[in-house]
Amino acid sequence: MAGKSYYVSGNTAEGFINLLSSNVSSFNHTVILQHPSEKLKTAILKKLLQDMNKKGKNSEILLSPLGSDYLDGILLREEKIAVVVDNLAAKDLSGAVELNLNYFLDRDTPETNEWIQKYQSQKNAAYQSFKEGLTIHDQLEKIYIDEMDFARADEIAYAFIDQLFQNKEPIGDEQGKTYNRLFGTNTPEGAVNVVPQLIQSVSSVYYLKGRAGTGKSTFMKKIVSACEEREYTIEKYFCSFDPDSIDMVLVPDLDFLLFDSTSPHEFFPQRKGEEVIDLYEKAVTPGTDEKYATEIHDVTVRYKGKMKQGIEKLREADYFLNKAESMYSFCESEINDIADFIKKHFFHS
Repeated sequence: MAGKSYYVSGNTAEGFINLLSSNVSSFNHTVILQHPSEKLKTAILKKLLQDMNKKGKNSEILLSPLGSDYLDGILLREEKIAVVVDNLAAKDLSGAVELNLNYFLDRDTPETNEWIQKYQSQKNAAYQSFKEGLTIHDQLEKIYIDEMDFARADEIAYAFIDQLFQNKEPIGDEQGKTYNRLFGTNTPEGAVNVVPQLIQSVSSVYYLKGRAGTGKSTFMKKIVSACEEREYTIEKYFCSFDPDSIDMVLVPDLDFLLFDSTSPHEFFPQRKGEEVIDLYEKAVTPGTDEKYATEIHDVTVRYKGKMKQGIEKLREADYFLNKAESMYSFCESEINDIADFIKKHFFHS
């Protein structure tokens, strides 16, 4: 599939989150596909995407926390049109149009409540595990917070901002937008991300290293504020574990990307224009890892155990979702008819 891919929904310690709104705030139409079958909605999105690719149109692909077999939507930013699954429906969507897919299907919707209830029960159990994992993770953060020189971290951040905007004038046209997204999430297949795909389109990439509680998210929030003050358009990617934290900032006009390059999305520079910023080395008391080695190991094992437990619950939820999906049937001609209807009524020729 061609086009930029990212997530606007995810399975987190705060439950399911939906960040679609900021990404379609100026759109003319957001078509919401209404149907209980996730596979039907995905098949329609893939058909639309295939047709757009053939026409050479630039699409943004919304990946799904259900797994790699599913999609959440496609965005045609130049045409200001989005087609998304009903799980992303929200009151503040721009130009929202609900499309009930049952009108196109010559059959009754099967009864799947039993499977869906079990599916939702397992998802909720996963969210509880992630929440417990975050509570344990907070204990890890405290170890490093107590050994952290925050004044030094602020100095590093402000020096970075000065370097970033050196010889660059603020845009100042009040056109800057902030898009809220995720570059990965927890799925039945494990913790996944699209960091390599996002990195490859950017020349200046900064790998932010450190430990829990060493100010990586705070560092990025300062960068976001500086960019917003200068009216730059920003892609802000939140943490799919703790959505109150930021894991990546991408500024297209500056050809610049900064991200939290630690587990479970740890990467290292591979080409010119990429470098590491290590907050542990620069702002934490030397020897902290060694001093608290036993405690760090204990907390990490318990935290990772809760994350593993949560992923297992998502796998169990996926089993029940597949049971529900097996009750639905649709053919290629129906998918084509629905896709053609959407293109005829909402897409530009």
